Amino acid sequence: MAWLHVRAPRGASPAATSVCACGRDRYATGQRKVLALIEDHAAHRTVCPLRSPERRNAA
Repeated sequence: MAWLHVRAPRGASPAATSVCACGRDRYATGQRKVLALIEDHAAHRTVCPLRSPERRNAA
């Protein structure tokens, strides 16, 4: 459902992409922003409409 891709090449700024099947698509560069995106990605997994208990029970 949700994917987090972090790139941290040696000698360059880290970058991250957070994508979800619900349509969420976020991108960040720089250490502080990437760390914030990682936290935001984890929080999204708890509120994503595709991961709701009602949807899981219907499947």
